[in-house]
Amino acid sequence: MNKTIRTILFASLLAPLTQCNNQTQQAEEPKKDTSNVVTRPDPTKEWKIGIQTWTFNKYTLVEALAKVDSAGVKYVEAFPGQKLGEGFGKESFGLNMSAENKEKLKQLLQLKGIHIEAMGVITPSKIDEWKKFFDLAKEFNLSYITAEPLKNQWKQVDSLAGLYGIKVAIHDHPKPNAYWGPDSVLAAVSGHPNIGACADVGHWARNGLNPVDCLKKLSGHIIGVHLKDITTFNDTKAADTVVGKGVIDFPAIFQELKDQNFRGMFSIEHESNWYHSLPDVIETIRFYKEAISKLK
Repeated sequence: MNKTIRTILFASLLAPLTQCNNQTQQAEEPKKDTSNVVTRPDPTKEWKIGIQTWTFNKYTLVEALAKVDSAGVKYVEAFPGQKLGEGFGKESFGLNMSAENKEKLKQLLQLKGIHIEAMGVITPSKIDEWKKFFDLAKEFNLSYITAEPLKNQWKQVDSLAGLYGIKVAIHDHPKPNAYWGPDSVLAAVSGHPNIGACADVGHWARNGLNPVDCLKKLSGHIIGVHLKDITTFNDTKAADTVVGKGVIDFPAIFQELKDQNFRGMFSIEHESNWYHSLPDVIETIRFYKEAISKLK
C-alpha cells in the first residue's frame, strides 16, 4: 500500500470520530434562556412626518396642499387664517368656513390622501372661541391643537380637551413669550392630563436653551414637534435654515424622543426662502429619514 492510499484511509477513518466529537460538544453547549427577554416595539415606526402649512403661508391652502403632495407628505398642521384658494371663494381656513367649503376641503384632502393631523398656533381669548376650535378640530378628525392658552384658561381648556378627545399641545415661541421655556409649559401641564407640549426645538435654541435638555424636562408630555433648524444659537432673531445644516443636534433630539417612546408627528416649519421653500422641505425630509434610520 503506497503512502497516498494510507493517508486517504486514515482520513476516512478519522472523519466520523471528529464529527461525533463536534456533535457532542454542540450538544453540551447550554442554551440561552430568552424567556425573560422583552422586545420593545420601535416607536419610530409610528412617527409621522408632516408640514406646518405656515411654511407655505405665501400661498393659498389649495396651493400649499399641492406642494405637500409633491413632497410625498401625508400629514399637515394647518394654520387658521390661510386663504383656502381657488374654488373656495374668499374664505380662509378657520372658524368662519361655510359648511359647503368644509365639505369641499374634506374632498380635496381625501383626493390627495392628506390628513390634517393638527392645527395652530391658536391663542383664543375666550372659552367660547376655544369651543368653536374644538368643534372644527373634531369635524376634521384632528389629533391635537397647537396653542398658547392663557394661564386662567388651563383648567377649562383641559376639560374641553378631555370632552372632545383632542389634546392641546402648548407651543413655545421666542422670548418674551409666556411659554419660551419648558418650566412654564410644565406648570400648565401639571394636573391637566389633556394638555402637553408642542416642542418647537428651533425656538428653544433661539432662546439659548439646549433642545435635548428641554425634551428631557418635558418627558412624557410631548404631543408634537415643530421641526426647524437655525443658523445662530441664543439669538431670538436667528434665521431658519434647512434641518441638519444649522446649529441644532438633531440626531440627539431624535434619539431622546425615541428613548421617551414618543409616537407623534414632526411638523416641518421652515420659515425661510418663502417663495421657493419646497426643495428645502424635501431636503429636510431626506435628512429626517436618514437620521431616523441610524438610531439605536
